[in-house]
Amino acid sequence: MPNNRAVTYQGPLKVEVDPIAYPEFELKDGPGVNPANVGRKIPHGAILKVVTTNICGSDQHMVRGRTTAPEGLVLGHEITGEVVEVGPGVEFVKVGDLCSVPFNISCGRCKNCKEGKTGICLNVNPDRPGSAYGYVDMGGWVGGQAEYVLVPYADWNLLVFPDYDQAMEKITDLTMLSDIFPTGFHGAYTAGVKTGSSVYVAGAGPVGIAAAVSAQLLGAGVVIVGDLNEERLAQARVLGCETVDVTKGDPRDQIEQLLGTPEVDCGVDAVGFEAHGHGGDAGNEAPATVLNSLMDIVAAGGSLGIPGLYVTGDPGAADDAAKVGSLSIRLGLGWAKSHSFYTGQCPVMKYNNGLMKAILHDKVHIGDAVNATVISLEDAPKGYAEFDSGVARKYVIDPHGVTGRIVAA
Repeated sequence: MPNNRAVTYQGPLKVEVDPIAYPEFELKDGPGVNPANVGRKIPHGAILKVVTTNICGSDQHMVRGRTTAPEGLVLGHEITGEVVEVGPGVEFVKVGDLCSVPFNISCGRCKNCKEGKTGICLNVNPDRPGSAYGYVDMGGWVGGQAEYVLVPYADWNLLVFPDYDQAMEKITDLTMLSDIFPTGFHGAYTAGVKTGSSVYVAGAGPVGIAAAVSAQLLGAGVVIVGDLNEERLAQARVLGCETVDVTKGDPRDQIEQLLGTPEVDCGVDAVGFEAHGHGGDAGNEAPATVLNSLMDIVAAGGSLGIPGLYVTGDPGAADDAAKVGSLSIRLGLGWAKSHSFYTGQCPVMKYNNGLMKAILHDKVHIGDAVNATVISLEDAPKGYAEFDSGVARKYVIDPHGVTGRIVAA
């Protein structure tokens, strides 16, 4: 049985690469594992040798100490890997298949899964609908920033790439299918982007850039990206987006200078609960800022796609209300403008097959768009630190050195 190592959370701003158990077809006890899931048999699972696994902004929330994640939690929910073993209940996925793993774990059997709502599967997390690898309060499924990982319900969850060699050539694009590309696309799609739309994307991190690229793919006439980080805004401009520097004031005024009107057709929140204020308040955390701003600048009858993460427990929040996810949102404004709001985990399986085909047929180069930067497993702590500093990169961990693209973090 091979050894296994993984990236673990060891307290605020501290991650380590530690030895962990090699996966078995049973969910064992460990940090963050829901007691009701301990001993759960996984005959329908597959063990993957991880080829790439990405550092996500959602991971960064935990690493900053902004959730109730326990020390020792194995991180990582963006996984691409090669199947090395299958359980007795697996019929179609084969050893040797190279696959993308949707970050949301789903059973394929419950009412929600059958309706395509795989982000809120009813059977994988005893606490509430919805689950993910390596994430706090998501059932305790072991994370994938590791050498090997277990994927339950493999026939249902795994997206098998049609050609191994072709997939490896495009691996820095295809690795984004586990989360940020479908999540960004979901934000743009649920915001109602269509041919000719004007779109404002709040946040120029990897998900925001993915949302901007997705809006372009959907035919938007103009995509405006707002952020307070100039390096990330510069990356958006390279992609043909207009940009708004929110440190300079209200996005509404800057949008009017760009479009001749202060409103857009569609809005995407790719920031989430660690949002900061605008203008003179840009240095201060204000978690409702983006949502309120979007309601202000999205035209009446428009939609808000909200892939940015919001949590029910934030011990690092500035006030008691925000610590339990209660924000001062101008719902009356959204109601008066008849806005539609789309929130929650992206149902990755709704989009990943189509986006895979777009990548394989060179319709989009999402790895380049988010500046995919491949690092070793040993360099993961450095990658977390650099990502936290706001660099315009998407860090991709290659635990086995199989991509041939590793650079020093």
